[in-house]
Amino acid sequence: MFAFDHLPVPSLRMLPPGPLALELLARDSTYVSGSYTRVYPLVVERASGAVVEDVDGNRYLDFTAGIAVTNTGHCHPEVVAAIQEQAARLIHMSGTDFYYRPQIDLAERLAKTAPGPRRHDATAGETGPSPKKVFFCNSGAEAIEAALKLSRWHTRRSRVIAFFGGFHGRTYGAMSLSGSKVVHRRGFSPLVSDIHHVPFPKSCTNSCEKTGCAMVKDIVDTLFRRVAPPDEVAAIFIEPIQGEGGYHILPPGCMVALRKLCDEHGILLVVDEIQSGMGRTGKLYAVEHTGVEPDIVCVAKGVASGLPLGAIIAKANVMNWPTGSHASTFGGNPVACAAALVTLDLLEREYMNNATTRGEQLREGLRKLATKHTYLSGVRGLGLMTAVDLQTAAERDRVIQNCFRRGLLLLGCGDSAVRFCPPLCITSEHVEIALRILDDVLTESINPR
Repeated sequence: MFAFDHLPVPSLRMLPPGPLALELLARDSTYVSGSYTRVYPLVVERASGAVVEDVDGNRYLDFTAGIAVTNTGHCHPEVVAAIQEQAARLIHMSGTDFYYRPQIDLAERLAKTAPGPRRHDATAGETGPSPKKVFFCNSGAEAIEAALKLSRWHTRRSRVIAFFGGFHGRTYGAMSLSGSKVVHRRGFSPLVSDIHHVPFPKSCTNSCEKTGCAMVKDIVDTLFRRVAPPDEVAAIFIEPIQGEGGYHILPPGCMVALRKLCDEHGILLVVDEIQSGMGRTGKLYAVEHTGVEPDIVCVAKGVASGLPLGAIIAKANVMNWPTGSHASTFGGNPVACAAALVTLDLLEREYMNNATTRGEQLREGLRKLATKHTYLSGVRGLGLMTAVDLQTAAERDRVIQNCFRRGLLLLGCGDSAVRFCPPLCITSEHVEIALRILDDVLTESINPR
């Protein structure tokens, strides 16, 4: 199905970076902003499925998916065909001021598949538990900004609660909600006001249903009593699985308790599914594992298989802001919407199931490696959103660099974790190759012979 399916991977013709890569890296250093966080000197020429080829002809097994974006695989032929067909018909006619079918079709699709218990309507067919509306933008950070504005406008409240370790983007509202790394904030003050942070529960030792949720208790006993009266809180922003913060999963009971807290005080529950959504955890949205229906869901990354597209999906009675209060020239671009519609087809047809199966295989393999390499610990994840910790950030970074030199692309997250977020089309063989390379690298990088 993919162009590179018949070629062996990894396949390194030379130690990267090769001569063509070095030439481009030099030009990049001269002309491109130094703010980008390049992890290793990979200069990509083309990609297909779970395989990336650099400008010098080296082929790599990609377990990054362009940071959890190409969920259907690089250049999936059905996505490419949809892009080409739509680009030949209409590339742009701003959805802010005009109408076109791809944007309407995608809004309907996202509204009807939004997280929450399913119900059947005689006229609309299967829908979510409440009517939804969709606002389109270009990225995850823009989706967060839209959700922040909508939350404050709808509730007529100013305060917002977010979590330490969370990452929501680098624009001002998104940066102010984030509590991941100092580098994201240093030198950029003043930030958006009235945003309060609390610890993210990486584990839940007690049953929230029986003894009460410690996370909610912290919000009530600390924030509500001391700095943020609940009748001034517009929204609580949370990732069902923290992405950049380390791939930590929110215990399901905590999400249920958080939903109850929001309902008690008229607070909106905003779920950031930018990295965890679009089939990555084996369900379309990670919050579906908890059975909770959010008031607003933020999506981006994997929604259009690599084209820039973001959205917020909100309960219709929440998305009641007036005409002109928020808009986006390029948001909901018809080509990106066409790609997203096919992406959703592929996720539902095969890739969500594959994410579940391959994720279980990957974590089982990582657990076996952890028994062999004692400096590995904390194997965790859902579907193909998986991570494992090393003892230090330096060890983690060295492992990632050495995996790159052997043809496996990985990224870090959190304090010292390696994350595995490959395209959802990976095969059993791909998982075994990745585990074998990681095993070899761990043996030589941490305990060299």
